[in-house]
Amino acid sequence: MNDRAPEDEAAMEATKAPLLDHLIELRKRLIYSIVAFMLCFLVCFAFARQIYAFLTVPLAQALHGGPNDHLIYTAVYETFFTYVKVGMFGGICLGFPVIAAQLWMFVAPGLYKNERRAFLPFLLATPILFIAGAAFVYYIMLPVALKFFASYQSSGNQNGIGIELLPKVSDYLDFVTTLIFAFGLCFQMPVLLSLLGRVGIISSKQLRSFRRYAIVGIFALAAVVTPPDAFSQLSLAIPLVALYEISILCVWLIERNRAQQAAAAANPGT
Repeated sequence: MNDRAPEDEAAMEATKAPLLDHLIELRKRLIYSIVAFMLCFLVCFAFARQIYAFLTVPLAQALHGGPNDHLIYTAVYETFFTYVKVGMFGGICLGFPVIAAQLWMFVAPGLYKNERRAFLPFLLATPILFIAGAAFVYYIMLPVALKFFASYQSSGNQNGIGIELLPKVSDYLDFVTTLIFAFGLCFQMPVLLSLLGRVGIISSKQLRSFRRYAIVGIFALAAVVTPPDAFSQLSLAIPLVALYEISILCVWLIERNRAQQAAAAANPGT
């Protein structure tokens, strides 16, 4: 059923343009996005030392008081390129709102008014859920996981040599950023499933019937993207199961709202 008003159709017709105009618009949005990323990169690179120090707080707490409560680097250029990675990581995170806004400004003219109202909340929820996933990693998962890994150190004795943790500057950054991106992307599950429900690809009934397989898949995903310890895997799997249940609720609310709108359209006088 076509529920689009004539004024929406007229507005959509007004936004139609030749392919070349769309390519020019795309180029402009890409240039703005790249400029935003570069500016954010330069800012983050200028403060790379402070940002990296912030990321190492969980490790410092895990190694506090030990003789190895520091990081090492084995190549003369390693720290510099690590700070470059920090700048790129921060540039992506800091510049994401601008990049997302540019993407929205390119796509929005091709959507009907009701479609723009429907998709805008999902666009706003994306960075919020990513930040929630990153904060979960930094404040909950990392401190416990690092203490667990540090517990495998041992002092030497007559029966063997000692084992000491000497984390490298670049390896630690790769470890932390991988976890942040993994958790941040996995926390987008409600957005993805709600969008699929919004366009009618899936339903809340299908999600409920698929729940047991989804839980198995979540635990398999957690085993792949997290360090090989039970706590890290459960730290990702349990929130994802909760987010899956929240996704079912979100899709159900979308379906209920759609049914109410359809009922109101079928009975305009009631």
